[in-house]
This record gives sequence, C-alpha cells and structure tokens, in this order.
Amino acid sequence: MAEVKWTLQAVGDLDSIAAFIAKDSFQYARLFVLDIFQAVDRIGDFPKSGRMVPELSIPSVREVILGNYRIVYRHKEDLVELLTIYHAARLLDQNRLR
Repeated sequence: MAEVKWTLQAVGDLDSIAAFIAKDSFQYARLFVLDIFQAVDRIGDFPKSGRMVPELSIPSVREVILGNYRIVYRHKEDLVELLTIYHAARLLDQNRLR
C-alpha cells in the first residue's frame, strides 16, 4: 500500500467540484466526495491500476476515471501524489500537474 498525498491543486479541485454539485444537491455532492475518497483509497492500494494519461505518456503519471471525472496522480515507489481532479470533457491543463 502506497502513502497518498493530496496536492493543494487536488484539494482545491475537489472543493470546487463539490461546491458546484452542492448548488443543486448537497446530498449528491456528499456522495461524490465519498466516491472520490473511495477511489483514492483504491489507488493507494493498487497504484499501478490506473492508466497512463494519454496526453502525457509519462509512466509515473496515471489516472482513474470516476464517472465524468479524471483523478490524475503520480506514482513513485511507495508514494501516490494526487495531482488534479477535473471533468473529463475538459482538456488537461498541464499547469495543474505541478
């Protein structure tokens, strides 16, 4: 099991997405956040389970798709660093990966 660290970008992304969903339904926002946390737990348990991000082709940068969202992370040895969470319809802004 890898240690999971959240970047400020990923925390901010999750907060923004949850706030957007909560405008229509607090309950759905809460469920979305729980789903993200469960997905992140699975990533920590199985860090190589995500696919390489197609736009980057960098083996250490991977992603898991959850509904309409991409959870992008970097895997190095026993560490998973969550880089960003964003809507899959949007193009990946590589500045979010720093």
